Amino acid sequence: MTSEEKTPRQFTRSREQKILSGVCGGIAEYFEIDANLVRLGMIIAAFASAGTAVLVYLAAWMIMPE
Repeated sequence: MTSEEKTPRQFTRSREQKILSGVCGGIAEYFEIDANLVRLGMIIAAFASAGTAVLVYLAAWMIMPE
């Protein structure tokens, strides 16, 4: 293994970027982007999908480790 290869990161909820449950913050930390952009995208997706995105968020809340 070369020094440039990293060990796989775990997909977890955030403890620092937490407003409701840390799901959006965890996604932002995993992809190294701003948490507010993920939250905005989640709000847009919730309206565009007639609430299906909210169900996906709730499922992620239950499945993702903290």
